Amino acid sequence: MRPLTKVITAACAAALLAGAVPAASSARPPAGPPGDPGAGLGHEVLGPRDGWAAYGAGTTGGASAAPEHVYTVSNRSELLEALGEPGDDTPRIIYVEGTVDINVDDRNQPVDCTHFADPEYTLESYLAAYDPGTWGMSERPHGPLEEARARSHRNQAEHGVYRIPSNTSLIGLGEDARITGGAMYVRGARNVIVRNITFADNADCFPAWDPLDGSAGNWNSEFDAIWVHSSTNVWLDHNTFDGGGRPEQEYFGRTYMVYDGSVDITRGSDLVTVSWNHYDNYDKGMLVGGGDGHSEDIGRLRVTYHHNLFENVMQRSPRVRRGQVHLYNNYYKVDKGGIFDYAWGVGLESGIYAENNYFEGPVDPGRIAHRWNGTDLYERGTYLNGTSRRHLVDVVAEHNAARPGQEIGRDVGWEPWLYEKADPVGSVVRNVPRNAGAGKLR
Repeated sequence: MRPLTKVITAACAAALLAGAVPAASSARPPAGPPGDPGAGLGHEVLGPRDGWAAYGAGTTGGASAAPEHVYTVSNRSELLEALGEPGDDTPRIIYVEGTVDINVDDRNQPVDCTHFADPEYTLESYLAAYDPGTWGMSERPHGPLEEARARSHRNQAEHGVYRIPSNTSLIGLGEDARITGGAMYVRGARNVIVRNITFADNADCFPAWDPLDGSAGNWNSEFDAIWVHSSTNVWLDHNTFDGGGRPEQEYFGRTYMVYDGSVDITRGSDLVTVSWNHYDNYDKGMLVGGGDGHSEDIGRLRVTYHHNLFENVMQRSPRVRRGQVHLYNNYYKVDKGGIFDYAWGVGLESGIYAENNYFEGPVDPGRIAHRWNGTDLYERGTYLNGTSRRHLVDVVAEHNAARPGQEIGRDVGWEPWLYEKADPVGSVVRNVPRNAGAGKLR
């Protein structure tokens, strides 16, 4: 993913070069309490024991924002103006009202993939050039068409990737706040809160073919709904992430993947709490740690996931490299499409501590966890398709029985302490589907 470093400046410059006048922004400060349209929601902060993001000074987002830095936005131009220039860490509260579509031009008119495509790129020509029958499977695409695809990808990133600065609270108003298209980039930031927003339609228009990815090659896309990169003290709460499912289109015998993940936490990020979110219809859910070679992750990637609903998420919920990751009171539901692959990816030097989580649906207990260069997983209180004692699953034992020679142990070398308590699984079954996701914030 190529980050956008001057979102507003670049957008305005492009519009001026085209002879257009950017739409006048009306990102508008409300009158302030009691006129705050969020009824003070933007001033709420993370509780003092609510997971890893409560560590140190805690996570307060823009709660201390002055009235002139409290905004209500309802389109892309307003959102970009309210976010300010990169590096401006002034505390701010941004309320999202209705649908903010990132895939619009500076006149707020919808744009599609053709808007970003380089003149020298078409999918048809790309497929013809890199068909394994002619290109082979021994080297990655290169040459003019791959360069044109990369330029097209950069065009989309420059338009659609928007950065969240430090000391920001981004809050949805009511039950229908949405951000569609684009990708949120929390890079090099600290003290960020995102709550009560539905994220959808963040498709990559220009997936890349990699014949060296796996035994048969794969199509790879970018643009997570949220990418937390080298950031600390981040709280993501009561959001909905609509993944669009696994696309049916295939090229070269492999699924043409236009969606990446929901929320990736990588590149030395630390102290993150992910609570009461709904992840819906993803093939690949999320990563903690982006690759085995990222040494900046060592000693970081402390993340808490609690009371989240993972619905029809077929893998990576989450896949973890390094990091001390606490998973408790999450609800995993599989009821349509696809084949469940795994939930907890035990990656290199990972320390997953899972307790009182619930699984429902056609889930093989031997596939709840999957070893990816890791060695240990601690879990207790995992139930599958019922809450009586006979539904209790020993995830480590099931994994080891299903994969002789790839066994994992149970000693992750740490024990969570920064949380109130893990609820009984019966409470998870009742409360998480009812209360997780956007529009359900009380």
